[in-house]
Amino acid sequence: MTTENPAVAENPAVAASPASPTRRGSPGGIASTAPATSDGDATVAYSSESSAAPDAPPRPATVAPAAATGRRKEAVARVRITPGSGQWTINGKSLDDYFPNKLHQQSVSEPFVITDLADRFDVVARIHGGGMTGQAGALRLGVARALNDVDLDANRASLKKAGLLTRDARVKERKKAGLKKARKAPQYSKR
Repeated sequence: MTTENPAVAENPAVAASPASPTRRGSPGGIASTAPATSDGDATVAYSSESSAAPDAPPRPATVAPAAATGRRKEAVARVRITPGSGQWTINGKSLDDYFPNKLHQQSVSEPFVITDLADRFDVVARIHGGGMTGQAGALRLGVARALNDVDLDANRASLKKAGLLTRDARVKERKKAGLKKARKAPQYSKR
């Protein structure tokens, strides 16, 4: 007389799983009956993200001019974006001339990559204050805010999820009296 596990009768993927009848940590020693996929992960019947309606046509991205201000550390960037071919003008220079570091160029153009709007806007920016990294961060925030203003419904969710609309509040801490810098103390002398 052979007794068959009811979970095996319902789902053949459970029969192919390792011979252990129970999994450690499952309540009451009950084996999990989630169907296995080819890569070994269990499929999920629900998702926290909403999906677009299948019959709705894809909405074209709005291409309109916009302006915004971005700040990072001591740097301030005033940004204007206009429909165009992806031309960058920063303080009268091109992107490659103003930010020779590829990391800064990638950081600055990240909002366009995330919203799939690369080479659809020309960017004109005036930046002052701070150093290179601070100015790149200020320009990135300014571009992200301008894209957010262009089409709030289409762009905001992706920009917010990537953290591009949040102002980085980290600034240099003030020097304190009796210390060499903000926290660095002079060398301790016992006598």
